[in-house]
Amino acid sequence: MTAVAMAELWRGGRMESRHLGHAVVWHAEGGLTEAWGDAAAMIYPRSSCKMIQALPLMESGAGAGLKPQQLALACASHQGAALHVEAVTRWLSDMEMSEADLRCGCHEPSDLTERNRLIRAGEAPCQIHNNCSGKHTGFLMMNRHLKGDAEYVDPAHPLQRAIAQAHDEVTGETSPGYGIDGCSAPNFATSLTGLARAMAAFARASGEGDARDRAMFALTRAMAAHPEYVAGEGRACTELMRAMSHRVTIKTGAEAVFIAIAPEKKLGMAVKIADGNSRASEAVIAALLVRHGLLDAAHPAAQKRLNPVQKNWRGFETGDIRLASGFPG
Repeated sequence: MTAVAMAELWRGGRMESRHLGHAVVWHAEGGLTEAWGDAAAMIYPRSSCKMIQALPLMESGAGAGLKPQQLALACASHQGAALHVEAVTRWLSDMEMSEADLRCGCHEPSDLTERNRLIRAGEAPCQIHNNCSGKHTGFLMMNRHLKGDAEYVDPAHPLQRAIAQAHDEVTGETSPGYGIDGCSAPNFATSLTGLARAMAAFARASGEGDARDRAMFALTRAMAAHPEYVAGEGRACTELMRAMSHRVTIKTGAEAVFIAIAPEKKLGMAVKIADGNSRASEAVIAALLVRHGLLDAAHPAAQKRLNPVQKNWRGFETGDIRLASGFPG
């Protein structure tokens, strides 16, 4: 099967662009619930799978003393706002480590307030501003537990081998390989079905089972409870989790991947837009959340993704994003 039309950009009464993609909804007990496009399509989940990458930290007991905000940060693609920078800095300090121990690389913070502060102060961004610095701080904590060497992002490192094993176990598939992510960590490929199946396993977690069940429960509930640490103000992850009253966990990934974890319905969702455009992945995940009764379509955060109006630099409305005809049905 091939990718199907999911979202469109309309301008002047004509469709200007169309985004094709794939999506899978999986029930933890009933299996495949719905699928569009190719459910077996192999993808890199990118940052949408950070809760899988954090499983060894929690299952090992190394992260037992972490606060929910830190668990959310371990699964975050944050903005590099003061909130995130301060929390990562404090976490590193508590471990008697520093920014130099990170292996995620530097980039400007997405948060404009922090970016402007750096410019005014004549300071350069550091690795703590990297959107993955929370995940990497969790990696450092687990690496300390393993007594591994400093290059914890090496695919052959014991930490990454533990993540690979957890990934294959929760997706129910043997990954065909990995690519190196923007933060230098390996990102293991999986099918859309495997990713949705893994998210359904997180949705089913009760917090009263084995170490994996407790880890899954703690991570995803922390993300839902503290969405400001997962992304940041104005971001889809943060705004939509708030719109759903913190009952559902969602997470984006680069190149237009999006997942959802819905404990009340034991559902996992996985979306991939073929052209990598996040305006489409945000529209699609919002539509699926509405379809399954998890998100109110009339909520401003939903409307911002489902039918966003396009404006030009003078503020004139020029077009809008729409769900493709027939999707989601």
